[in-house]
Amino acid sequence: MSGMFVYSPLLSAEEKPAVETKTGTDSKASAKAAAPLTLPQVNVVGEQLKITDGYATRSSSTATKTDTPLIDTPQSISVITQDVIKDQSIQSVSEAVRYVPGVTAAQGEGNRDALILRGNATTGDLFVDGIRDDVQTYRDFYNTERIEVLKGPNGMIFGRGGAGGVINRVTKEAGWDPIRELSVSYGAYNQKRTSIDFNEAISDDVAFRINGVYENSDSYRDGVNLERYGINPTLTIKATERTKIVIGAEYFKDDRVADRGVPSVNGAGNNTLGNRPFRIGDTDTFYGNARLSPTETETNAFNAMIEHVFDNGTILRNRTRYADYDKFYQNVFARSAINNAGQVQFGAYRDETERENLINQTDLIFSAHTGKIEHKLLVGMELGRQDTDNRRFSPNAANDNLPGSFTSPTFSGPISLNNLRINRSSQADILGLYVQDQIILSPKWQAIVGLRYDQFDVKHTDLTKANGDPTRRFDSNDDLISPRAGLIFKPMQNTSVYANYSQSYVPRSGDQLSGLTFANSTFDPEKFINQEVGVKWDIRPDLSVTAALFKLDREKIAAADPNNPGQTILLDGQQTKGLELGLAGRVTSKWSVFGGITLQDGEITKQQGTGAGAILKGAELQLTPDRMFSLWNRYDFNETWGAAIGVISTSDRFAATPTASQSTVLPGYTRYDAAIFAKINPRMRLQLNIENLTNKEYALYSHNNNNITPGSPITARATLIVNF
Repeated sequence: MSGMFVYSPLLSAEEKPAVETKTGTDSKASAKAAAPLTLPQVNVVGEQLKITDGYATRSSSTATKTDTPLIDTPQSISVITQDVIKDQSIQSVSEAVRYVPGVTAAQGEGNRDALILRGNATTGDLFVDGIRDDVQTYRDFYNTERIEVLKGPNGMIFGRGGAGGVINRVTKEAGWDPIRELSVSYGAYNQKRTSIDFNEAISDDVAFRINGVYENSDSYRDGVNLERYGINPTLTIKATERTKIVIGAEYFKDDRVADRGVPSVNGAGNNTLGNRPFRIGDTDTFYGNARLSPTETETNAFNAMIEHVFDNGTILRNRTRYADYDKFYQNVFARSAINNAGQVQFGAYRDETERENLINQTDLIFSAHTGKIEHKLLVGMELGRQDTDNRRFSPNAANDNLPGSFTSPTFSGPISLNNLRINRSSQADILGLYVQDQIILSPKWQAIVGLRYDQFDVKHTDLTKANGDPTRRFDSNDDLISPRAGLIFKPMQNTSVYANYSQSYVPRSGDQLSGLTFANSTFDPEKFINQEVGVKWDIRPDLSVTAALFKLDREKIAAADPNNPGQTILLDGQQTKGLELGLAGRVTSKWSVFGGITLQDGEITKQQGTGAGAILKGAELQLTPDRMFSLWNRYDFNETWGAAIGVISTSDRFAATPTASQSTVLPGYTRYDAAIFAKINPRMRLQLNIENLTNKEYALYSHNNNNITPGSPITARATLIVNF
């Protein structure tokens, strides 16, 4: 994108009158001086600096809340740009992270986004424009400009959670450049998807943008389908030359079948063949009942941002997000392994959740000097309330045990989900205060220090108990201090070497505030400590290489007391350490790349629990492979044709963190993807994306030992993008 401004000089060098050295009046000179001057208009066209350029990203405000070049941010960050989203035809969080080092997707019981970041599982560390968006659902990227993946604890910026990292979606914003784009896709298993992006300047001071999507699709899994639609209008207002207001609303609905995959074979005590996924090649069989496993999420959200820049450059910014989430899911699924006799046990329940989030953030950003040292200071406050109501219904005693088998994987018997086992509510009040200083010590040395204080009060109510029951109500109060410190050395302008230390906390009620599950609930929150050193090298403005060595420790894990099984104790017992390498950008003007390598070791460092369910010291963490490799390559042969090839490779990993009695291994695999791009004319593009090019049979991910999702066989999706 180029920006243009008009410069009209008062006088050009040739038109300036000569200096008179004699006295008196020269009529010709006077006439010439009095004659009107016709000045030429000079158009100066300059290239506006882009945040993203192809697959590369120069800066981000998510990690620091200030606009900071990534090379000056002492943290491992992967940014999935709009070009990557389009080229890979990304339509889900699990698809978005498959080429991101250090991150894997989990199954999430087939009803929600779930991630493993540096060995730490989460369903709550998802944000939109820096504000928490933590309902358990599937997200769409129809209104997303880019996706930012921040690795390591992020408590100083995001508050509670963010133990292994966070995912932040930066949404599309109304602007003054016209956009009229229609995208239509059709793919395998009758997938149909349409999205639209329309932006128009209403006046010099007001711009309007609307994004919408509709998708309907079946699946390679028997009986599994989805239907989703959403609309997101936004308005940008230049209230003054220095004040910008952005307001937007979103309605999004996602209906699908909750798919929990296939069970493992043998199970506890039946190790003749060793525990493993059951018949990986049987990719389509649904164990349980697909028709009785619907999931539905409805989201209504309102967002507002007001930003003012003062004459001295100080920035005052306020963001508000209100979101109302209504979530329902039910499933009939395999809750055991298939034993040697071919038998499996099914489970069933229905879960209903309503959540309201109201979150307000205020940031003040300003500069200061102490001698020759420059400071960019951030002072901020976050206020929030989260109200959550949750109910769960299970079968009654008469049909609580649902039998099945390998030969009869579909449960077809009667089922009655009328036993209200969980009925609870929680109200969380959050106050966050934070301060950060980005310091330029010299042309080669920079530092960043920050501290956040969170007052996190949650009132839990068990509505299944009578009002007079003293165990009906429990209030948890946490005062959390999250520090951050980083040092940056820049031997050259395009290279930085950094060291970073950060902390984060997860309250005892978990990242979803789902209630406390043990009697003596007076423990401190879990604590996560990250130490990281790394190198960032911008080979060119549009090509960057990164490397990071990290160690992430998890402390204060609740485990059963071996001397008193009815009580719990706190252990400092989990560690992930490793190396991440990242590559993003243009190798040449025709060749673009995105991907990375992860070498890591995640393990339990102290035994947790006792008996058959104990997690032993040395056990490897769930879905945390020792090795991951991914690389997406796009090559443009000419202005019309381009092609891409991608490879994703991972080593063996455990379906769940192994216990003393069970350990199910998901075998490693290598998968290839491909794409073909055709620019039919300046306004029309066509692409074909092919996933699992060699039709590899593999286990994609899991929720536990008995809920394992087989990878899809070879699939294709054609997309037509029209600009009008």
